[in-house]
Amino acid sequence: MLLRRCHSIALSFSNPSPPLSRRPPPWRRHLICPFPSYLSLFSLSSSPHTTISVLPFSSGNSPPSSDGELTEDFPSKQGPLKPGLYLVGTPIGNLEDITLRALRVLKCADVILSEDTRHSGKLLHYYNIKTPLLSYHKFNESQREHVVLRRLIGGEIVALISDAGMPGISDPGTELAKLCVDKDIPVIPIPGPSAVVAALSASGLPTNEFTFVGFLPKHATKRRERLVVSANSAATQVFFVPPHKLSQFLEETFLIFGQHRRCVIAREMTKMHEEFFRGTLEEAKDKYSAHQPKGEITLLIEGMKTPEGETLSESQLENELGELIISQGLSLSMAVKLVAPGTSMKRKAIYSLALEKFGKHNPK
Repeated sequence: MLLRRCHSIALSFSNPSPPLSRRPPPWRRHLICPFPSYLSLFSLSSSPHTTISVLPFSSGNSPPSSDGELTEDFPSKQGPLKPGLYLVGTPIGNLEDITLRALRVLKCADVILSEDTRHSGKLLHYYNIKTPLLSYHKFNESQREHVVLRRLIGGEIVALISDAGMPGISDPGTELAKLCVDKDIPVIPIPGPSAVVAALSASGLPTNEFTFVGFLPKHATKRRERLVVSANSAATQVFFVPPHKLSQFLEETFLIFGQHRRCVIAREMTKMHEEFFRGTLEEAKDKYSAHQPKGEITLLIEGMKTPEGETLSESQLENELGELIISQGLSLSMAVKLVAPGTSMKRKAIYSLALEKFGKHNPK
């Protein structure tokens, strides 16, 4: 089994006044590639109001500077990387939102599979990573799998990244990970930024239970069915919405979820024009009907609130079932499934009521 090592690096800390002593500091260590050789460094100002600024990296092969800057090596506690498929989380906007471990893996890999090589090239250039890129997206995924699999079986380190966030989450990578698992090839997650978790944490909506829906189906009927399921769930619902489809999304959810359901629209997270809208679906529909926003959108809708143990009357159940079966065209079984969590009545009794009242409209 092949083991990989990266080039050693050095970290330098500079303080303009007083001059640094030439004696090695107590934190000096020897390093064998725990991190890539392009990390930004910090400088502490000696002014009364301490400031932190970013300095260019000083190469580990460079001698100490004349102004007292020390260059020391640190040891790796991680050890060399082992062959396998590494699913690497990358920034969702701000290039600084990447982990040291992710940088190390990208630096040490034999090849990086990228959803968009031009987009990923900017990230690699920013951190001076020279690892070769190989395109890997939904249009060539099936063709690339066998090539990548041969390289993995041959003992190579393969890193997989998407345009933003974690691979396999509404992005390519799921099928390759399944294939590797079936072939007993190690699949190693390198956690990183997530639009879902970032939006949820700052939303102000309940986070104890949530459902990640992602992008809705393109077909209107399937999209409506998915929204009906989400509308009747007690969990916070998380969607990815293209900006050009936001107005349509709000129109559909306004009708299915109801006008008073709270929502949060997180746009351009971690970027310069980051924006959070918090309000009801009615307020969101009014706000965004006049203009189309730009940028990536993660949209959250609060779950349905249902008092525990509430028993709806027969007329209330009939109204809810009628709305789902007649107005929205759902089957009897689907309508019963959605209504049942909101009442203590047994599902069999609800189905009998639905069959009696609406069987002729929908025999299924």
